[in-house]
Amino acid sequence: MISNIRAIAFDLDDTLWDIEPVMARAERRLLDWMREHYPRVPERFTSEDMRAERVRIAKEEPRMAHDFAYLRKTCMRRHFSACGYAEEGAALATEIFYAARNTIDLFGDVLPALTALRRNYVLGTLSNGNADLAKIGVAHYFSVSLNACQVGVPKPHPDSFGQLIAGLEVSPHEVLYVGDDPTIDVQGARSAGMRTVWMNRKRSTWPNELVAADFIVRDCGELVDLLAL
Repeated sequence: MISNIRAIAFDLDDTLWDIEPVMARAERRLLDWMREHYPRVPERFTSEDMRAERVRIAKEEPRMAHDFAYLRKTCMRRHFSACGYAEEGAALATEIFYAARNTIDLFGDVLPALTALRRNYVLGTLSNGNADLAKIGVAHYFSVSLNACQVGVPKPHPDSFGQLIAGLEVSPHEVLYVGDDPTIDVQGARSAGMRTVWMNRKRSTWPNELVAADFIVRDCGELVDLLAL
């Protein structure tokens, strides 16, 4: 049993679900929809063009680089305008994408673990992504759910973890933060005073140059076992 832990907070993408197929499916859905309703956009711009445009926007407006929703909306407005379409179409395209982006297949171990963990711990999330937990259907598991857009800075900025700790209403050392990225998640949470769990679903090797996480698990079932629930 890990003593003194009162709250457990999670990263989302690649921790609670596999983000790559989600994004690929959302991009395909958007492309198919534009071909049907606004065909000049996909005729002129590929998905790679749109990705490159979002990168350009982030460089042009570095203070907004963490806000993926803003980058995508701005990109859509530019591309639709360039093709002679009204801004309304760009807004609809963004809605189509995010509806698909929030159609998530959770890893099979997630829901049983969340059900068990919330009996004994306050649960929260902190993500650099912009998943909508209410639309996904898991918001009720968490007392606090934050992302980079809400916080104003991305992980591993200390303010992001600081706002998470404040929302959980516990001391930093009483939080166990679970994430898949050694630098953004584990090192960021450690720097904020949290205890850390590396979610190593892909059986990766820990970077030699980084101090190891406090604990390593391969799925949420192992996390439950770690906490001896």
